[in-house]
Amino acid sequence: MLTSCLQLSPQLGDTAHNLKRAETIIARSAPMDLDLLVLPEMAFSGYNFSSLQEISFHLEPTAAGPSTVWARTIARRLRCFVCVGYPEYTAASPNSPMGIQRYNSCVMVNPQGNVVTNYRKHFLFSTDETWAEEGKEGFFAGEVPGIGKMAMGICMDLNPYKFLAPFDRYEFANHVIDSGAELVVLPMAWLTAQSAHSLIVNAQVPEADTLAYWVQRLQPLIDRGHKSGREITVVINNRVGTEGECSFAGTSVVLGISKGNVKVYGCLGRATEDLLIADVPGPLAAKPYRPQTLTR
Repeated sequence: MLTSCLQLSPQLGDTAHNLKRAETIIARSAPMDLDLLVLPEMAFSGYNFSSLQEISFHLEPTAAGPSTVWARTIARRLRCFVCVGYPEYTAASPNSPMGIQRYNSCVMVNPQGNVVTNYRKHFLFSTDETWAEEGKEGFFAGEVPGIGKMAMGICMDLNPYKFLAPFDRYEFANHVIDSGAELVVLPMAWLTAQSAHSLIVNAQVPEADTLAYWVQRLQPLIDRGHKSGREITVVINNRVGTEGECSFAGTSVVLGISKGNVKVYGCLGRATEDLLIADVPGPLAAKPYRPQTLTR
């Protein structure tokens, strides 16, 4: 399975610029035969909105706004699955007391340009809580035609709930194990405590502490592995750049995890805009495994 992470630096609130920037990175990389393309959390809106009022203009209707239109276009062009994070609003029925509901979401589109799932972030970070509500259906897991059994979370979903749950509860990782997923997709807007200057100086170098923490939060996959013995592919796509006082850690990575073993198929730096392409052995069975890893 040829999987890819489009790591970019969205400008807060500038959707048009961010869409063009993503197109530029793809055109520069000229990917061929991709099976899966993953973008970050809230890829085209930016992330660090301080209030509902500030983000309200950038909310998109469920699987029907600019992010989904872009995903459908790219999916058809590249003939691959595309996942992209976006800020969602959904209007309840006219008789519902709930009114408009808002979520931090991720839409997944198949190579024909059809929406196959729209996942709503289950565990909210403090920034999300200023405008969004928790996805009520829990973490995503399901059988996706053309991919197989997959699980999906968004950023904070990998952490203990509200940072208050016991660390070793491993809510998301245990969900992956229990669901039998062989592919895990995690769009992110993961922060770093490093200064913007430090990020630029070490732009090409992955942030080791962040990567180690992500792997630590996936410990049940390492302890137990997939019930079939097959490797679990984990695609983590984080963004880069700064928004106000917030800096993001980049370090997008494709992992292969089996019992007692973690492989890194490819990893980007902490401040580079680029397309990571990695060839992993599954779960897509329709295309042959090509045992090399490419970073473009």
